[in-house]
Amino acid sequence: MAWNEPGGGNRDPWGNNQGGPGNQGGPPDLDEIVRKLQDRVTSLFGSKGANGGGGGGGPNTRDFSLKLIGLVGAGLFIAWLLTGIYIVAPAERGVVLRFGAYVRSTAPGPHWHVPWPVERVEIVNVDEISSFSHKAAMLTRDENIVDVEFTVQSRIQDAANFLFQDQAPMKTLRDATETVVRKTIGGANLDFILTEGRGEIADMIQQGVQNLMDEYKTGLIVTSVNMQPAKPPEQVKDAFDDAIKAREDKERLENKAEAYANEILPQARGEAARAIADARAYRDRVIASAEGETSRFNAIRTQYEKAPEVTRERLYLETIESVLMGSNMVLIDVPQGNSLMYLPLDQIMRGQPATLSPPRTSVLGGTDSNQDSSRSTPSQMRDVSRARSSR
Repeated sequence: MAWNEPGGGNRDPWGNNQGGPGNQGGPPDLDEIVRKLQDRVTSLFGSKGANGGGGGGGPNTRDFSLKLIGLVGAGLFIAWLLTGIYIVAPAERGVVLRFGAYVRSTAPGPHWHVPWPVERVEIVNVDEISSFSHKAAMLTRDENIVDVEFTVQSRIQDAANFLFQDQAPMKTLRDATETVVRKTIGGANLDFILTEGRGEIADMIQQGVQNLMDEYKTGLIVTSVNMQPAKPPEQVKDAFDDAIKAREDKERLENKAEAYANEILPQARGEAARAIADARAYRDRVIASAEGETSRFNAIRTQYEKAPEVTRERLYLETIESVLMGSNMVLIDVPQGNSLMYLPLDQIMRGQPATLSPPRTSVLGGTDSNQDSSRSTPSQMRDVSRARSSR
């Protein structure tokens, strides 16, 4: 049964009793609902309506609106300030721009800047390695053509220069690499490029490209330049292979000769050093012997000046002794006789008894029958020598 039909009840959709006191026969006033809602919100912030009625709530409503607007504005302002917080990773650098102009660069860590639209931040990764390859056929100084290939690696060193000083830093790097490569290869000979010059050429190219990057202020640093083995053009590859083989044979023979020289030279130096040492030892020995003979002569001269006859006799005996020690037999001329006596010195030196040989006839004829053929002693030999010296 509908609510407005007879007997259908006394309630309407707005909750008012039909026919009761205060019923005006229509829906409630919307302004009244808004006023009540404002009173409740105002009561939450400590404000009270005048006499609790709707007629005195105008000034309080305006105060609440101002406070609410202030709180919302403060919240929005704080939120706007918080948007200026940013964090830079360890591998990155921050570049702060104020109205599009560069202001400063920031290191890794948390930072704050004036939020948009006053300032903005661009984050640049400075640890990322970029690489590219450059391959071309170039003319060398000795008018040969060679195919070369380089791999260049770089990274960002200065974030501000990388963003603002050069419009296309990577393109500038490629163009600079081509320029330096052509200059370096054009100033070197083909043999140097194909053999031992690869590392040196790579270093020269890296240094030349870095100088151009610094001059143009691109903010890039060249970390490495790797040169692949250079190759001749395909049309003359066979001839170059033969030349390389001949060069390798030459190097092999040179290494072999150098090894032989390294083996012979130390031996020759050793023999020369040994000969020099022997000569020095001989020199020292001769000098020492001469000095000893000089000292001995001086000592003998001193003794001779004191006793000439005794010294002369001693020198004679020492001389005879040294001469006889080197002979195995001695022939002794007996005084006042024509016979010769034979002494077996080798047996005497060994300590064995020696027997005098029989008297022999001299060339003058005759024999000395009175000559004693008994054993001879060294004292007898000395007497014979003295007798000869006295004659």
